[in-house]
Amino acid sequence: MQPSDETRSIPNSIMPPLTDFLFYAFSGLTLACGLLCVLNPFSRNPVTSAMFLVLTIVSMAGLFVLLHAFFLAAVQVLVYAGAVMVLFLFVIMLLDLREEERRRFKTFTLGTGALVVAVIAGLLVRVLSGALPVSRPGPGIEGDTKVLGRILFEQYLLPFEVLSLLLLVAMVGAILLSKKDMK
Repeated sequence: MQPSDETRSIPNSIMPPLTDFLFYAFSGLTLACGLLCVLNPFSRNPVTSAMFLVLTIVSMAGLFVLLHAFFLAAVQVLVYAGAVMVLFLFVIMLLDLREEERRRFKTFTLGTGALVVAVIAGLLVRVLSGALPVSRPGPGIEGDTKVLGRILFEQYLLPFEVLSLLLLVAMVGAILLSKKDMK
């Protein structure tokens, strides 16, 4: 199929490929849904925030597909959008949210939270500014899970373990919050 005369006259720099468009679409969708998950301007119901989190996770899976990381995209959707979101929804349903909606935030709590977020953001900027460029693994089969596992458990073992501890603490916290006082 030959391109028409109209598309031949347009330089390639003006007409970006479809992958560029999809990258910007998925990136914008990820940022917008993540922001809506946190701010939630439509309602104060936390289930709405959880649904925006699902949309964020699905759009991130689209970014993984664009990177030809099909296994990570599938895991992202199955594990996070599936299992973890079910856990979040169970916790939301088990908590007494009517009491939470009436609670007022204290100025000290908000100030401390803002300070912690600023410190973490500063550390993140400091670490990323001194980071070396990411080197890609040697040639291998695209989507090879053996290479992915080797990289995950050799180069990124500490972040992997920290994330597993964070999920464990969140699960224990969810169980303790949902536990009824038995007297």
